[in-house]
Amino acid sequence: MIDKELLAILACPACKAAVILQGERIVCVNAACGLRYPIREGIPVMLVEEAEKPGAAP
Repeated sequence: MIDKELLAILACPACKAAVILQGERIVCVNAACGLRYPIREGIPVMLVEEAEKPGAAP
């Protein structure tokens, strides 16, 4: 589980928009971007190269 304080300071590295927690992913709220970042061992991996694009299978 990601701490709410940590989630509040995270931003999408691609577009700098806010992010939200959805299941086991951190998701960019910008509809034009929408990248989904994985969480591994409780740590968000906020690397564009690791992100899933919108519409990709989870």
